[in-house]
Amino acid sequence: MAFSGALTLTDLNDFITPSQACIKPVEQTNKPEVKEKDVGAAATEIHIDESGSYYEVSRNGVTATNNGSTTGVGQGKKLEQAQISLNDCLACSGCITSAESVLITLQSHTEVLTVLSNEQDERIPIISIAPQSLASLAAAYSSRTHPTTSSSSSANGTSAQLTPREIFHRIREFCTSILGFAYVFDTNFARHLALQEHVNEFLERQKQSQVANGDTTIYPSTQASLPLPMLASACPGWICYAEKAHSEMLPFIARTKSPQQVMGTLVKKWIGRKIGKNPSEIYHVSVMPCYDKKLEASRQDFFDEIFQAREVDCVVTTGELELMMKELGWDLGTGSLLPSDTTPSTSIPVNKNLPRERLPTIDIPELITHPGTSSGSYLHAIIHHFISTSPVPLALSVKAIRNAADYEEYTLRESSPSDNHSSTVIPGKIVFKGVKCYGFRNLQNVVRKVGRERGVRVGSGAAGRLGTSGGSGVATATAGRGVRRLRAARKAQGPGGGNEDGNSNTAVEEEEKKFDYVEVMACPGGCVNGGGQLRPPAIVVPSTSSLTSGDVDVEGYKRNWDGEGVAPSVSSKWGDREWTKKVEEAYWRDTRLDDERCENSIADQLVDEIIKELCAGDDDERKRLFRTEYRAVESDVIGLAVKW
Repeated sequence: MAFSGALTLTDLNDFITPSQACIKPVEQTNKPEVKEKDVGAAATEIHIDESGSYYEVSRNGVTATNNGSTTGVGQGKKLEQAQISLNDCLACSGCITSAESVLITLQSHTEVLTVLSNEQDERIPIISIAPQSLASLAAAYSSRTHPTTSSSSSANGTSAQLTPREIFHRIREFCTSILGFAYVFDTNFARHLALQEHVNEFLERQKQSQVANGDTTIYPSTQASLPLPMLASACPGWICYAEKAHSEMLPFIARTKSPQQVMGTLVKKWIGRKIGKNPSEIYHVSVMPCYDKKLEASRQDFFDEIFQAREVDCVVTTGELELMMKELGWDLGTGSLLPSDTTPSTSIPVNKNLPRERLPTIDIPELITHPGTSSGSYLHAIIHHFISTSPVPLALSVKAIRNAADYEEYTLRESSPSDNHSSTVIPGKIVFKGVKCYGFRNLQNVVRKVGRERGVRVGSGAAGRLGTSGGSGVATATAGRGVRRLRAARKAQGPGGGNEDGNSNTAVEEEEKKFDYVEVMACPGGCVNGGGQLRPPAIVVPSTSSLTSGDVDVEGYKRNWDGEGVAPSVSSKWGDREWTKKVEEAYWRDTRLDDERCENSIADQLVDEIIKELCAGDDDERKRLFRTEYRAVESDVIGLAVKW
């Protein structure tokens, strides 16, 4: 099983060290018959030959083989190789990285091609593509040279700046005419629905907190009334990390599904009804910028027990999608087959015979724009709601910590003129305070800060628990230190609560106001820098001899870059900041801001129709379809105590 070219152990400036402990037991399926052991019998050993096969041999070098005969030294009974399934990975608390998990055999582009080539499989294939994947492809193909392509190329041979919309149309043509997908969608509309549900959940938490306590600085810790601040839930890397390392944070994480899983619900439930198919009769493939999305799609929470079907059957990364196009001779730069290979290889499925003429047209708004961030705009959706519904004008201020774009604090204040004869605006009451937090380094700081503010004991593994009145002294102490800081700040301002000039103490108020919301993403730079994205174009292409003998990466290991869906390069690395900026620029390229309000209005109407059709006014059913739950992953294994 080959790993992605993005998975290298170099330049890991944002990496959580994987644990040495894997709780998956090694099971031998071809165990020999249990016989009574002689008193003087020798113990057996495991030997590995040059091919990597495992053999069980006795210490004296003589043991029984699979057919019952005895062998000499160095040979013995061949053992079957242990395998780790996807569910094993989800149940394990051993490994945590910033963007990648182990690649699972059943979550790959080869599995997609296998399903599409199986004429006995009558499921309707549907594919949905994330906008971050489109941005990565647009940036990559805008940077590559096409000396003999269409007239859109410039005089120096470089293609024009491709937009995500153009890339999407070309991919749709490839998926329908070559691979045989019945429908091709982007996930922006699913994100639109997810953002609405996200805002609703935040408002529910805020209202529950105020009603239960009468004070927005104190929040209950029960599941029935979930606490603030609410932490974003769209990043599976963050969810995996919280479940395995910081279960005390789980009550704070939003229950709203990610756009990928919302799209899975729409495909299997809503579109399934439109085309007269149940969930098990649809094969849904998702293209995502992140490897952790493979694990998210395989969570048991997203499995339909009635129809025995997952919301998303297979997830492929941006690099794997490009690899499929290369294998089929499809040039994304021109949106057509390469001239040198007008017919795809016979080993690759082409135009699966589907009764597409009997399938109805499904109209979903295409590539809806959500101003804010390229990672979903969850924080900005809540800010937009406050601004649009507030009875008084609100002013938004943004503060970047240490000039880092990956950590920014957003504050909404009531604004009003100082008097009737002046245009000066006096900062008013803080209405909302949110944070954009990308990367594990910033993420860990936020976890500690939330723990201090809310009186939560931040533990290691699944040991952390919510603090209560009779709980840990650590939680009480951390909360007490924060109160003492505020008292000291107030005392320094004098009895009037202001400074020497008589103005209000804005700094103290900001200190008092705790976070209401945190947009959390595990990858530095957000989703456009996901581990499954395309690497930067090659600056120095390896020589022919190097490619023939197998390209060598910066660690000295031979790599088959083309076979792993990554362009050959000796200088490109995952996480390149300059390249991430280019992908970010491509993401916002050709965003039709003039049509944004019209598009969102149409999308809002469609969301209302879908909710009405699927839920029939039942609020509990809406939550069941578009929300999920999280659970701590317990482990009794201490990685540092494991001896290899």
